[in-house]
Amino acid sequence: MFRSFYRNGISPDEAIARVSLEDKADTYVVNLSGGQKQRLAVACAIIGDPELLFLDEPTTGLDPQSRRQMWEIINRFRELGRTVMLTTHYMDEAERLCDRVAVVDHGQVIALGTPTELIAQLGGEHLIDFSLTENSQPFADGELTTLPTVRLARCEGATCSVTVEQPHLALPALLSLLESSGRTLAQLTTRHATLEDVFVSLTGRHLAEEANGK
Repeated sequence: MFRSFYRNGISPDEAIARVSLEDKADTYVVNLSGGQKQRLAVACAIIGDPELLFLDEPTTGLDPQSRRQMWEIINRFRELGRTVMLTTHYMDEAERLCDRVAVVDHGQVIALGTPTELIAQLGGEHLIDFSLTENSQPFADGELTTLPTVRLARCEGATCSVTVEQPHLALPALLSLLESSGRTLAQLTTRHATLEDVFVSLTGRHLAEEANGK
Protein backbone atom coordinates (compact mmCIF):
# COMPACT_ATOMS: atom_id res chain seq x y z
CA MET A 1 0.00 0.00 0.00
CA PHE A 2 2.72 2.48 0.93
CA ARG A 3 4.63 1.68 -2.28
CA SER A 4 1.52 2.67 -4.29
CA PHE A 5 1.83 6.23 -2.96
CA TYR A 6 4.99 6.89 -5.02
CA ARG A 7 5.68 6.98 -8.76
CA ASN A 8 9.18 5.66 -8.16
CA GLY A 9 10.75 3.71 -5.36
CA ILE A 10 12.05 0.36 -4.26
CA SER A 11 10.06 -2.85 -4.17
CA PRO A 12 8.29 -3.94 -0.97
CA ASP A 13 10.56 -6.99 -0.80
CA GLU A 14 13.66 -4.80 -0.94
CA ALA A 15 12.28 -2.46 1.72
CA ILE A 16 11.55 -5.43 3.98
CA ALA A 17 15.05 -6.81 3.35
CA ARG A 18 16.71 -3.49 4.22
CA VAL A 19 15.17 -3.61 7.69
CA SER A 20 15.76 -7.36 8.11
CA LEU A 21 12.10 -8.37 8.40
CA GLU A 22 12.07 -11.09 5.73
CA ASP A 23 10.97 -13.74 8.23
CA LYS A 24 7.99 -11.55 9.21
CA ALA A 25 6.83 -10.71 5.69
CA ASP A 26 3.54 -12.64 6.11
CA THR A 27 2.90 -11.59 9.72
CA TYR A 28 0.13 -9.20 10.75
CA VAL A 29 1.43 -5.93 12.20
CA VAL A 30 -0.42 -6.51 15.47
CA ASN A 31 1.72 -9.62 16.04
CA LEU A 32 5.06 -7.80 15.62
CA SER A 33 7.19 -6.81 18.60
CA GLY A 34 7.85 -3.16 19.39
CA GLY A 35 11.26 -3.23 17.72
CA GLN A 36 9.85 -4.95 14.64
CA LYS A 37 7.10 -2.34 14.36
CA GLN A 38 9.73 0.40 14.47
CA ARG A 39 11.66 -1.30 11.69
CA LEU A 40 8.44 -1.66 9.68
CA ALA A 41 7.86 2.09 10.10
CA VAL A 42 11.31 2.74 8.64
CA ALA A 43 10.57 0.38 5.75
CA CYS A 44 7.44 2.42 4.99
CA ALA A 45 9.53 5.60 5.13
CA ILE A 46 12.17 4.37 2.67
CA ILE A 47 9.80 2.65 0.23
CA GLY A 48 9.77 5.79 -1.94
CA ASP A 49 13.60 5.70 -2.10
CA PRO A 50 14.00 9.19 -0.55
CA GLU A 51 17.15 11.32 -0.64
CA LEU A 52 16.26 12.76 2.78
CA LEU A 53 14.83 10.66 5.60
CA PHE A 54 13.32 12.18 8.76
CA LEU A 55 13.32 9.97 11.86
CA ASP A 56 11.72 11.27 15.06
CA GLU A 57 13.15 9.39 18.07
CA PRO A 58 13.11 6.03 16.23
CA THR A 59 14.60 4.04 19.14
CA THR A 60 12.47 5.33 22.03
CA GLY A 61 11.16 2.44 24.12
CA LEU A 62 13.26 -0.20 22.37
CA ASP A 63 15.39 -2.79 24.15
CA PRO A 64 19.20 -2.55 23.65
CA GLN A 65 19.28 -5.18 20.89
CA SER A 66 16.47 -3.52 18.92
CA ARG A 67 18.19 -0.12 19.31
CA ARG A 68 21.37 -1.49 17.74
CA GLN A 69 19.40 -3.05 14.91
CA MET A 70 17.86 0.35 14.22
CA TRP A 71 21.32 1.94 14.25
CA GLU A 72 22.46 -0.57 11.62
CA ILE A 73 19.47 0.32 9.41
CA ILE A 74 20.26 4.03 9.68
CA ASN A 75 23.94 3.46 8.92
CA ARG A 76 23.11 1.36 5.85
CA PHE A 77 20.86 4.16 4.57
CA ARG A 78 23.73 6.65 5.04
CA GLU A 79 26.10 4.33 3.19
CA LEU A 80 23.81 4.66 0.15
CA GLY A 81 24.75 8.36 0.08
CA ARG A 82 21.46 9.54 1.56
CA THR A 83 20.81 12.03 4.36
CA VAL A 84 19.09 11.30 7.68
CA MET A 85 17.57 14.01 9.89
CA LEU A 86 17.36 12.37 13.31
CA THR A 87 15.86 13.65 16.56
CA THR A 88 16.79 11.82 19.75
CA HIS A 89 17.10 12.24 23.51
CA TYR A 90 19.85 9.61 23.62
CA MET A 91 23.19 11.40 23.48
CA ASP A 92 25.13 8.17 22.87
CA GLU A 93 22.93 7.60 19.83
CA ALA A 94 23.63 11.06 18.44
CA GLU A 95 27.36 10.66 19.10
CA ARG A 96 27.47 7.29 17.33
CA LEU A 97 25.24 8.05 14.31
CA CYS A 98 25.45 11.76 13.50
CA ASP A 99 27.97 13.72 11.43
CA ARG A 100 26.62 16.99 12.82
CA VAL A 101 24.63 17.59 15.99
CA ALA A 102 22.40 20.48 17.03
CA VAL A 103 21.68 20.72 20.77
CA VAL A 104 18.19 22.19 21.28
CA ASP A 105 17.07 23.60 24.62
CA HIS A 106 13.64 25.19 25.12
CA GLY A 107 13.19 25.40 21.34
CA GLN A 108 16.52 27.15 20.72
CA VAL A 109 19.65 25.74 19.06
CA ILE A 110 22.35 26.37 21.67
CA ALA A 111 25.19 24.42 20.03
CA LEU A 112 25.95 23.09 16.56
CA GLY A 113 28.87 21.06 15.26
CA THR A 114 30.36 17.61 14.90
CA PRO A 115 30.36 15.41 18.02
CA THR A 116 34.13 15.91 18.29
CA GLU A 117 33.80 19.69 18.05
CA LEU A 118 31.06 19.84 20.68
CA ILE A 119 32.98 17.63 23.10
CA ALA A 120 36.06 19.82 22.60
CA GLN A 121 34.02 22.80 23.82
CA LEU A 122 34.22 21.33 27.32
CA GLY A 123 37.93 22.18 27.26
CA GLY A 124 39.07 18.64 28.01
CA GLU A 125 38.60 15.12 26.75
CA HIS A 126 38.51 13.39 30.14
CA LEU A 127 36.26 13.44 33.18
CA ILE A 128 36.80 12.42 36.76
CA ASP A 129 33.53 11.45 38.44
CA PHE A 130 33.60 10.95 42.19
CA SER A 131 31.47 11.05 45.31
CA LEU A 132 32.31 11.72 48.96
CA THR A 133 31.19 9.89 52.06
CA GLU A 134 28.25 11.33 53.97
CA ASN A 135 30.41 12.87 56.71
CA SER A 136 32.64 14.73 54.21
CA GLN A 137 32.23 18.45 53.65
CA PRO A 138 31.00 19.35 50.13
CA PHE A 139 33.28 21.42 47.91
CA ALA A 140 32.76 25.16 47.71
CA ASP A 141 32.21 26.87 44.34
CA GLY A 142 35.50 27.23 42.49
CA GLU A 143 37.48 25.03 44.86
CA LEU A 144 38.03 22.22 42.34
CA THR A 145 38.85 24.50 39.40
CA THR A 146 42.10 25.51 41.14
CA LEU A 147 43.52 22.03 40.50
CA PRO A 148 45.98 21.50 37.60
CA THR A 149 44.41 21.20 34.08
CA VAL A 150 40.85 21.32 35.46
CA ARG A 151 38.62 23.21 33.02
CA LEU A 152 35.18 22.68 34.54
CA ALA A 153 33.76 21.27 37.77
CA ARG A 154 30.15 20.50 38.68
CA CYS A 155 29.01 19.27 42.07
CA GLU A 156 25.60 18.22 43.33
CA GLY A 157 26.03 17.73 47.03
CA ALA A 158 28.63 15.05 47.59
CA THR A 159 28.77 14.00 43.91
CA CYS A 160 31.13 15.82 41.52
CA SER A 161 32.20 15.65 37.88
CA VAL A 162 35.46 17.33 36.87
CA THR A 163 36.49 17.97 33.26
CA VAL A 164 40.28 17.82 32.86
CA GLU A 165 42.86 18.07 30.08
CA GLN A 166 45.47 15.82 31.67
CA PRO A 167 44.09 13.30 34.17
CA HIS A 168 47.57 12.14 35.19
CA LEU A 169 48.13 15.62 36.64
CA ALA A 170 44.65 16.38 37.91
CA LEU A 171 44.02 13.08 39.67
CA PRO A 172 47.01 13.18 42.08
CA ALA A 173 46.20 16.82 42.89
CA LEU A 174 42.58 15.89 43.62
CA LEU A 175 43.59 13.04 45.92
CA SER A 176 46.03 15.35 47.71
CA LEU A 177 43.28 17.94 48.21
CA LEU A 178 40.93 15.32 49.59
CA GLU A 179 43.53 14.12 52.06
CA SER A 180 44.57 17.58 53.22
CA SER A 181 40.95 18.70 53.70
CA GLY A 182 39.89 15.60 55.60
CA ARG A 183 37.41 14.45 52.96
CA THR A 184 36.91 10.76 52.18
CA LEU A 185 36.13 9.24 48.79
CA ALA A 186 33.16 6.92 48.44
CA GLN A 187 33.68 6.26 44.71
CA LEU A 188 35.85 7.51 41.82
CA THR A 189 35.97 6.73 38.09
CA THR A 190 37.67 8.30 35.07
CA ARG A 191 36.27 8.32 31.54
CA HIS A 192 36.26 10.13 28.20
CA ALA A 193 33.89 13.07 27.76
CA THR A 194 30.66 12.41 25.85
CA LEU A 195 27.86 14.39 24.20
CA GLU A 196 25.78 13.92 27.33
CA ASP A 197 28.45 15.83 29.27
CA VAL A 198 28.16 18.58 26.66
CA PHE A 199 24.38 18.70 27.10
CA VAL A 200 24.63 18.87 30.89
CA SER A 201 27.28 21.57 30.68
CA LEU A 202 25.24 23.68 28.25
CA THR A 203 21.85 23.33 29.87
CA GLY A 204 22.83 22.93 33.51
CA ARG A 205 20.59 19.92 34.11
CA HIS A 206 20.58 16.20 33.54
CA LEU A 207 18.64 14.53 30.76
CA ALA A 208 16.55 12.61 33.26
CA GLU A 209 15.44 15.84 34.88
CA GLU A 210 14.30 17.21 31.54
CA ALA A 211 12.41 14.03 30.73
CA ASN A 212 10.56 14.34 34.03
CA GLY A 213 9.71 17.99 33.34
CA LYS A 214 11.77 19.37 36.22
